[in-house]
Amino acid sequence: MIASTGRVRTPDAEPTSAVPRVAILLPGLFLAGLFFYKWKASLVVIEKVWSSGVLSVRPDVVSLGQGEGLTAAVPTLKYFSVIWPALVFGILISAAVRAFVPREWLFRLFSGKTFRGQFKATAAGTPLMLCSCCVAPVFSAVYEQSSRLAPSLALMLASPSLNPAALVLTFLLFSPKIAATRLLMAAVAVLFGGFVIERVLAKRVPLPMHKEQELRIASGDPYNTLRAFFRSLWYMVVRTMPALVVGVMFSMLFVQYVPKELLASNGFRQLVVAATALIAVPLALPTFFEIPLALGLLAAGAPAGAAAALLFAGPAVNFPSLLTVAKSTNWRIAIALAVFVWAVATGGGLLLS
Repeated sequence: MIASTGRVRTPDAEPTSAVPRVAILLPGLFLAGLFFYKWKASLVVIEKVWSSGVLSVRPDVVSLGQGEGLTAAVPTLKYFSVIWPALVFGILISAAVRAFVPREWLFRLFSGKTFRGQFKATAAGTPLMLCSCCVAPVFSAVYEQSSRLAPSLALMLASPSLNPAALVLTFLLFSPKIAATRLLMAAVAVLFGGFVIERVLAKRVPLPMHKEQELRIASGDPYNTLRAFFRSLWYMVVRTMPALVVGVMFSMLFVQYVPKELLASNGFRQLVVAATALIAVPLALPTFFEIPLALGLLAAGAPAGAAAALLFAGPAVNFPSLLTVAKSTNWRIAIALAVFVWAVATGGGLLLS
């Protein structure tokens, strides 16, 4: 449930002693597993690209302009077959945060003058290296627990936009201008996106309605600890997975009918950049998949600004993550986020072109 008021309130104090130490460590264990999985896989990819100069991804997952009837089932299954390990980690982390991280901890962490909370959220989200779909459940849990929209959005944007491995690959495979433009656009979006949205829509920002804690965890009681976690896990699955599945299906239908000729046009270069950014915003892309798509645009004759716009906007948000944001907040916030990402992608692309 979402409250209609727009003011940010301090969450009710909840004694941290009610949470066993082992339960507080559980989110850290899931984070450690995610870091090991993502960083190990990323280092392997970087090493291959460093030696060969080529990035190989599955070409059958995301293919622009190859519509074969109004069906999205097969592309959707292929998409989830690629992202499912990271998505599992994202849901596990979000469930552990919701169950065991006290609300006042997150509220205090993201409180502070001006951009202090934004910098902290950026530092927390960047090493996750999750795609926009996989970090969406984490956004929902952090926003619900902290009641802070701007830092929650910063964390969500930082994970795919400032992915260190993706940035390294971009600098390896593209010109320095394109790579630097991608990095600059990502930094602007992460640091200012949530901040601007929260202030422009100050009276439209809803507050999460926290239900009374359904289950008090007795200190040192493994049964109640597990019970609380699995309740939270079920809540996060029900709250986020339908939006992600529906969003991916619509994104897969959308990508099948993107006119590639428009993106490869040499005329009206400003229009090509704006159109590429507009297409990239709802596009659901697994980690690193924006890179071969952008290389394909350059090979087809698209301007450098269009490639940069795709490199930034493609991973930053997508239709599934925007649906998740809308469900946790409202459609105004989701639309504002999409417009902001599009504006940054278009502006950065036009400056480069």
